[in-house]
Amino acid sequence: MLRHLLVSLVLVALAAGGYFLFSPQGRKLIDRVHINMQRAENKTRHRAGEALPGTPDLARLDARLAAAGIAPGVPVYIRVFKLESELELWVEKDGRFELFATYPMCMWSGRLGPKLKEGDRQAPEGFYTVAKEQLSPNSRMHLSFNLGFPNVYDRGKGRTGSFLMVHGGCASIGCYAVTDAVVDEIWGLVTAALDQGQARIPVHAFPFRMTERNLRLRKGDKWSGFWADLKQGYDLFETDKVPPAVGVCDGRYVFEAGSAATVGQAVEERCPSGVAGSS
Repeated sequence: MLRHLLVSLVLVALAAGGYFLFSPQGRKLIDRVHINMQRAENKTRHRAGEALPGTPDLARLDARLAAAGIAPGVPVYIRVFKLESELELWVEKDGRFELFATYPMCMWSGRLGPKLKEGDRQAPEGFYTVAKEQLSPNSRMHLSFNLGFPNVYDRGKGRTGSFLMVHGGCASIGCYAVTDAVVDEIWGLVTAALDQGQARIPVHAFPFRMTERNLRLRKGDKWSGFWADLKQGYDLFETDKVPPAVGVCDGRYVFEAGSAATVGQAVEERCPSGVAGSS
């Protein structure tokens, strides 16, 4: 009798644990464990002076550019994915953008979800742009560029914060740290594009790769609606391979198909009719 009772209790506990893992709280726990394990591994490798797994061959930049058929100075576009700890750099070629490199991020702070206030140590999510004045060649984190948080969307939500950067090293209190060696390469391509006339570099920061599966796994999360809006901009780029023109209308991001003329455009208040995200 006692044995049957113990077996029943174990089965109930397993069922309850399984139910929890498929709940929004369970998914948050799974994500948090994954993120913390990745951070610990990255810190260990960085302290040991090792390149992070997946880092391109930085010493062969010229050869990689030649193989891609591009030269420094072409327009660039950056995407950040928190959960995967990856930063992508895309380059313009023949009117569309091609992926040039994917860099592992050494550290970003906080959890999945947007930055809300100064001091929350949360890395931002959303659509940002980087102009020349946002570059910091004398950063204490080797080199850095400011994402421009809070943008017009964030300010409309009452969100606060400052000096949210992509920078070198492997430490973060709200920034995206990519190691000194990696930021050297990104910095060179970003500054070359700005020097050749690109007004602003679009930087789109996402919680994870915005697939239907990833959103479905996090259905019920308090940020699921916000992430669904981000996905509209993500999907436009996936379809067109040109960064979308991003605006803010009635407190939501809105998107239009991008073009060479809009790649360097700032994120501003505007409500075009019949565009993705408007209502």
